[in-house]
Amino acid sequence: MIEILQWSTLAACGLVAAARVPSALRGNNRTLFYIFALITLAILLSIQAPYVAIDQALGGINVANLILRLVIFGVIYFMGIRISKGFDAHHAYRLITGRTGMAVLALTSLIVMAVFLMMDTAGSSAGLVAVSAKDSRNGLLVEYYGAAGRAYPAYVALVLLPAMASAVRSSLPALVRVAAAFLAVGAVAVGLTLVFPLIPPEFGSVEFVINYTAVLCFVLGLALIGVAGLIHRRHHPLPRTSTAK
Repeated sequence: MIEILQWSTLAACGLVAAARVPSALRGNNRTLFYIFALITLAILLSIQAPYVAIDQALGGINVANLILRLVIFGVIYFMGIRISKGFDAHHAYRLITGRTGMAVLALTSLIVMAVFLMMDTAGSSAGLVAVSAKDSRNGLLVEYYGAAGRAYPAYVALVLLPAMASAVRSSLPALVRVAAAFLAVGAVAVGLTLVFPLIPPEFGSVEFVINYTAVLCFVLGLALIGVAGLIHRRHHPLPRTSTAK
């Protein structure tokens, strides 16, 4: 079940990224393409087989997991900018790109890298499962590492949530409101990752469901925003100037 969810999410993200290539080559909404491409990379690095293959090529010390964490930070940052600008959420934009947002990003990034360097990371293991099982010290450090990795995405998601909820209740076009609803669900799912330490080990699969629900909702929401923008441009073309004849 989990593998099906992982590979189907990877396929969905890859297809959306591929669909954005023509627009990106024309210089339209390149940010969306970069976001989808980075999400695809993040999903790839979260699946056991490709993760092990990539990490072995990088030395077999789970550097791929550190790359995954930093890629997710990058995705969330650019996604936050894109969404806050798209919905004119000026307060959310300031909280993401201003001093507070940059301080949270810098602090969580430093903590993630510091804790990673403190662990015995030898032996490629997706999700650092084998690393956590080595001893109690590594197990505790993996918990801290995961908590730091979840903190920044949760911060951005919760900053965006009020604007998404407001957009759902607004008079915006139906497609945009549906997109906002998907983004709101995705933000709630990311926020729920903060309670992962409270989930009993026997219910660990719930974490996968929450993670991939967040990814799929964000991808669908952003894709629908792109479609809505395309429809708007078709129905409201820019006026031609005298030099464009």
